[in-house]
Amino acid sequence: MKIEHIALYVNNLEKCRDFFIKYFKGKSNAGYHNRTTNFRSYFITFEDGSRLELMNKPGMVDDEKNLARTGFIHLAFSVDSKENVDSLTERLQKDGFKVLSGPRTTGDEYYESCILGIEDNQIEITV
Repeated sequence: MKIEHIALYVNNLEKCRDFFIKYFKGKSNAGYHNRTTNFRSYFITFEDGSRLELMNKPGMVDDEKNLARTGFIHLAFSVDSKENVDSLTERLQKDGFKVLSGPRTTGDEYYESCILGIEDNQIEITV
């Protein structure tokens, strides 16, 4: 069994799609639009076949994203090496995204950094 995809409601579909393409080598489908409900989405497929569905619809609630809340808290991407963790973290920081932690080796031996990514969603970058 595997997770088929993770879905994320976002305010700006195109900007979010571009973020995952630019920084995480995602490939986007052409998008979907339900003209009756005005629901829109893109599927972003990553190199290993995992997928992220970015979605938008009228009337969404955009509550504050407290990092210590219950529920889904971050997306984690493996970038294959410590050097890649370091360089991607630096690139994101230079582009204006806040580094929350790292790069560092955690107590459970993960080498990672965490950034506050697009629309204040936490992204973990690991080996």
